[in-house]
Amino acid sequence: MSRILYILAAGIIYLVIEVHSLVEFTNIKCQSVDKNFSDFEYCHLKSVNRTYKYISLKVNLFKIPVSKVKVNIELLKRFNGYKPFLYNVTVDGCQFLKKPKSSPVAFYFYNFFKNVSNINHSCPYNHDLMVDKLSTQHVNYQFTKVLPFPEGDYMYKMNWMAYGINRAVVEVYFSFS
Repeated sequence: MSRILYILAAGIIYLVIEVHSLVEFTNIKCQSVDKNFSDFEYCHLKSVNRTYKYISLKVNLFKIPVSKVKVNIELLKRFNGYKPFLYNVTVDGCQFLKKPKSSPVAFYFYNFFKNVSNINHSCPYNHDLMVDKLSTQHVNYQFTKVLPFPEGDYMYKMNWMAYGINRAVVEVYFSFS
C-alpha cells in the first residue's frame, strides 16, 4: 500500500512541476525581392483569440512554369539581435521534393508547413504558392517532441531563389517558452 502511495505522490509531483513548452508566433515578414517575378498577395499573422494564432501567405508567380528552385533555410535565435543558431542549409527545392528525406534538416523544417501548403510536389510550379492557416500546434510538436530546442525568441528565415536569383524572403518570428 505504501508503495502505491509513493508512486501516486511521485506522479502528482511530476504533473505539478512538469514544464509545458509552448510556441507562440510573434510576427511574419514577407518580401518580394523581384516584383516582376513574384509578389505576395497576402502575408499575415492572424490572432483568433489569446491562445490561437495562425500564419497565412500567398505568393503570386508571374513567370510560370518555375522549374529551378533553391531554398536557403536559416534558424536564428535572439541574443542582442538575431544571430545564427544551429542551422543554415540550402537545398535544391525540386530535387528535395522528389526525395524529401535526402536532407534531414530541410525535411525537419519542411514538416512545419507541408500539410497546410500547396508546395507539396516537385517542379515545375504552374500555380501560385500558399500556406494556409499554419497554427502553432504542429510547430510546437516539432519543437518539443521531434527535436527539442531551448527556450527563447527565434526567427525562421527562408530565401527562395529561382534560376539562381533570390526572389523572395520570408521571416517567421516566434517565441518558445
